[in-house]
Amino acid sequence: MKKWVLMGAGAVVVIIIIVLVLGISNLGPIIKNGVNTYGPQMTKTELRLKDVDISIFSGQATLKDFYMGNPKGFKSSQAVSVKSLYVDMDEKSLLGDPVIINKIEVVGPEITYEKIRGTDNFQTILNNIKKSSGATEPSKKETAVKQGGGKKLLIQNFIVREGKVNLAVSMVGGKTISAPLPDIHLKDVGKEKGGATPSEAFEKIFSSLYKQITSPAVSDLMNKELKALGSSLEALGGNTLKQVENLGSGAQKGTETVTDKVKGLFKK
Repeated sequence: MKKWVLMGAGAVVVIIIIVLVLGISNLGPIIKNGVNTYGPQMTKTELRLKDVDISIFSGQATLKDFYMGNPKGFKSSQAVSVKSLYVDMDEKSLLGDPVIINKIEVVGPEITYEKIRGTDNFQTILNNIKKSSGATEPSKKETAVKQGGGKKLLIQNFIVREGKVNLAVSMVGGKTISAPLPDIHLKDVGKEKGGATPSEAFEKIFSSLYKQITSPAVSDLMNKELKALGSSLEALGGNTLKQVENLGSGAQKGTETVTDKVKGLFKK
């Protein structure tokens, strides 16, 4: 009798292991589908993830070729592109709620910042995300199939490093105006509420990213580069003044030069 009990218990353990392995191995398509399906609904932009590699036994994942486009009305082709994002999950939490993510690390993101008509692309995307946070959630059945039961997330560490911000300004004659993005390290995203929905976590992360993009550490360097191009900008003539105004620096009457207007490009 004891022998059969042990064999039965062993069979149960094997079945549990198979379920866990199959569940984790299917996380790749689930993550990819979730990003590509629900991401654009939150940002109101083109958003895609090319591939996800999952290490079954370690709970680690590599997300490849992440791309976020710009909202309508902006000329630059993208807002963010990242070659690889690294995710370390607590695999034991996958069957619970919230799902615990030990670390998400974003290395070398390429960010394009564009101002137009008194706003900018990242503020517009952030506003879209905030609106989506209060939007109607998908049905329980649809969520369970596509998002793993609609579970909340607890992100213990979110890191962005070695990023670069490019300023989208057509008037500089093809020259690239750029500055390093200060590193970001967020801890315990979602902890205060016992877990955050994907849209809540995305809003928190994106708000911190936007804060660094528009920080003095970035804007001061950008403005120095723009000021150094002042003489060249004056020589451009034609549509230069109109282009600066369209970037949101504000229409100002008087005898200000193009350089004077460019110096205030990042000011709110």
